[in-house]
Amino acid sequence: TAVREICRGLIEQIADLTARTDKLKKHIDAMSREAETTRRLQTMPGVGPILSLAIEAFAPTMESFRRGRDFAAWLGLVPLQKSTGGKQRLGKMSKMGQRDIRRLLIIGAMSVVYGATRKRPPEGSWLARMLARKPRMLVAVALANKMARSIWAMLTKGEDYRGHPVTPTQMA
Repeated sequence: TAVREICRGLIEQIADLTARTDKLKKHIDAMSREAETTRRLQTMPGVGPILSLAIEAFAPTMESFRRGRDFAAWLGLVPLQKSTGGKQRLGKMSKMGQRDIRRLLIIGAMSVVYGATRKRPPEGSWLARMLARKPRMLVAVALANKMARSIWAMLTKGEDYRGHPVTPTQMA
């Protein structure tokens, strides 16, 4: 009977946490639909309400970056350069930057990569070529870098996403 009481208490805690999580999710969804910037960002595949709100809340204004690569570098999504004697050698991802947004971008990119592996990406597309010769995680980080650059362009120009057919939902 003692075990049953302990398990009931744990089940009640799980139910309480589930209810709180659902309430927070509804609040986040409502907040992300209110602002124009977050709605614009969610037009990009792999960008959801949490990522769009994180960019709006934690990222500085996009006008403070000269180009999209600078924004990607601020996030820590660019490769380390170990160049000498005129030879350029690119290393691992720097990871020196805004950890939370970088992590959310990589998660969003992984969802796009997984969707593309289930339903084949268009032949000859950047994603198809990368998936043919690179590991999925590396492709996801490279896609997150591209997404960061596109986010910079979208926010500086004030436009919605109009990208290449990358995800299976855009193929047809």
